[in-house]
This record gives sequence, structure tokens and C-alpha cells, in this order.
Amino acid sequence: MVYTSEKKEEIRLRYLEVDTSNVADVLDSMNLLQQGLAAEFGPYPETCKRMAGWAYTIRGQMTPYPQGGDADKMTACQGLSPGEISVWSGNGEGICYFGELIALGMKERGSTGALIDGGIRDVRWIGEHGFPVFARYRTPVQSIGRWKVNACQIPVYMRGHDGGNVIVRPGDFILCDDDGAIVIPVEHVESVLIESERLTQIEKSIRIDIANGLSLQDALKKYGHV
Repeated sequence: MVYTSEKKEEIRLRYLEVDTSNVADVLDSMNLLQQGLAAEFGPYPETCKRMAGWAYTIRGQMTPYPQGGDADKMTACQGLSPGEISVWSGNGEGICYFGELIALGMKERGSTGALIDGGIRDVRWIGEHGFPVFARYRTPVQSIGRWKVNACQIPVYMRGHDGGNVIVRPGDFILCDDDGAIVIPVEHVESVLIESERLTQIEKSIRIDIANGLSLQDALKKYGHV
């Protein structure tokens, strides 16, 4: 699916107005059952509550190498475009994939966040810069000499909600909020968005009616299950 940059930004902003819970329900109704990420993924810092964007994938692996930097990581990060979220995959348990300086470089390129199946550090400073990140853990241990980027813009695996894997492809859509993180396949981005917006509007109406005195039972009779 090919979108203009204007259309992509329109879709991204609309997704920021819906919840991952509604998106998850819509994906289930489409029999897309392996799109939610593991419960360990959370916001860093905690004040980061929402993140939406198009997936730009980066993959790495544990491997010993000399100190002095990871040129492949820096090259991969240079490919990011406005509205994209960098999606980091790899097997680097206990290792930080991502810190303040990379966040600054990505922000300069118009990236709208990072999703990391691994560690983050410089949490305080990333928060100061207002760059949203969802990761599995935090650690001060750097990747240099331990974990190295070996590919970008390829399909990658991320830990899923049930212990399995979620495939994220370049151009898929990422949505994260207080409830967690979810991946929307690019070919379903618009249909999932439209139905999620419909559910969102129903829920808003239910909240208004209940605030005005309608019982939950009567609200469910009026609107049905949501």
C-alpha cells in the first residue's frame, strides 16, 4: 500500500485519537490475532503516554566487537523519515539499544518515536527532549562491543502478548498507549482505523449517557457490546 506523505500524516494523527484496546478488538474481529506486543513494553519515561507512526525496522544481534561505535547503527538511523517509528529487534538481553543521542538524531529527522524489544538508557534526558519511547526494560549497559545492528528495513520479530512473535514489516503501523503496544498490518491500516473510530465514538456516547444517569444495563441494550 502506497500513501502520499500527506495521507500518511492524516492517518497517523487520526490513530492518535483512538485507543489500542479498540484497535485490538477490531483486529480480533478480522482474525488478526497476533498483533499485540508483550506486556513488558512500556513508556520511558512514564510521562510518555501515546505514540503512533509507520514502522522503520532495525535488527541487531549479540556479537563481540571492538569499542569505538557501531557504524551500521548510525547508518540505519539515517534512513528514518518524518512520521516513522524506529522498531528495534534483536536478542540483546540486558543491553541498551537506544539512548539520548540517537533519540536526538531521530527527532531531527521527524521520527515520532521508538519501539524497542530490548533496553533503553538516558531515560531522564529522552524525556526532557519530548521523544516518545516504548521499550521492554531500562539498563545503563551500552550496546557498543556487545550488540550490533546487522540489518534495517526488513521484516523483524517482536515479542508478542502470548509469548509468541509478532512480525513487523517496514511500513506497518505502530500504536502505543497506556494499555500497551500493537501492530497494524499496512494493508489493513485504513479499515482498522475506520472501525476503531466508530467504536471510539460509541464509547464516548456511552460515557455521556451514563454520566447523565443511564444505567449500564440500559446503555448496553442501547449500544450493544463494545
